[in-house]
Amino acid sequence: MINQFRSLHPLNLALLVAYTIFMRMAIFFHLPPELNVEILESYTKLFINIPNDVLSAEANVFFATVIALVQALIFNRIVNNHGLLAKPTYLPALLYVTGTSLFLQFLVLSPALICNFLIIIIIDKFLKLSKTASAMSIMFDVGMLIAIGTLIYFPFILMLLMLWLSLLMYRPFNWREWISGIIGFLTIFMFVAVFYYWNDKIDRFIDIWQPLTNKFPSKLQINYNDYLVLIPVGLIMILAVIQLRDNFFRSFISTRKAFQMLFFMFLVSIFSFYAKRGVTVSHFMLCVPPGAVLLAYFFSNAKKRWFYETLFAILVICIQYFLFV
Repeated sequence: MINQFRSLHPLNLALLVAYTIFMRMAIFFHLPPELNVEILESYTKLFINIPNDVLSAEANVFFATVIALVQALIFNRIVNNHGLLAKPTYLPALLYVTGTSLFLQFLVLSPALICNFLIIIIIDKFLKLSKTASAMSIMFDVGMLIAIGTLIYFPFILMLLMLWLSLLMYRPFNWREWISGIIGFLTIFMFVAVFYYWNDKIDRFIDIWQPLTNKFPSKLQINYNDYLVLIPVGLIMILAVIQLRDNFFRSFISTRKAFQMLFFMFLVSIFSFYAKRGVTVSHFMLCVPPGAVLLAYFFSNAKKRWFYETLFAILVICIQYFLFV
């Protein structure tokens, strides 16, 4: 499987579609009668009201599958365009689909799944920072994207940290670039405030920021048995980090900075669950794009075919086992 996806052969597109369906068989076989999933925050429903039961369970899973596949293809193109791997491959798409199949909660529509479109676009814009004379327009656009993501899923607001972390890694200090992202973020919420005002709801606008005043949650709503599927993922991550460290100073400077940026984005995605109470394991869908690049890096550079093919097979078998069991 891995060796096949190391090339950009057109057949791999059909194989990717089949693999996406295969990795989601568990939800198709054990489809619940109803799937009422909120894909927008309550404060966004004032101007975009999507009923929780607008889709049947079958439609919910179908659209989640299509969205994950489309995201994988866009993500694959971005990674290849920026040369993050040794050569253009379908591995980023393969590992993205694998990452979005880790848990049963990943297989249905969720705010985090929708926000992954924004994360993928943000990654693309951050990777362009070193190739432009001025980053103000890029940071402004990213600030607006983060604001839109916050309207969908509040913990996305923590991505604001990536505005300054990326500038620290890619750009010399320029105060205009440092505030342009915040201005982009505030621009979206200025229009939101105006809409609240027009509808005589301005007193509820402050409630949007209420989660920021909450105490950090002490526990996460997750079945601890689900952590077992992360063992092969963690092993591959460790091997990828070791491999990246060995090749770090032999890589282009842009590639080094790209992986540093993706590492911090991975950490921010993990810890952003502190921004809201009652988050579930579906939150960690936000970690899939930066994590998938690291996994793809390992499989694109691994030398012993029997080893990397076996490791990937173990990962897939573990995912399927815990999805069905």
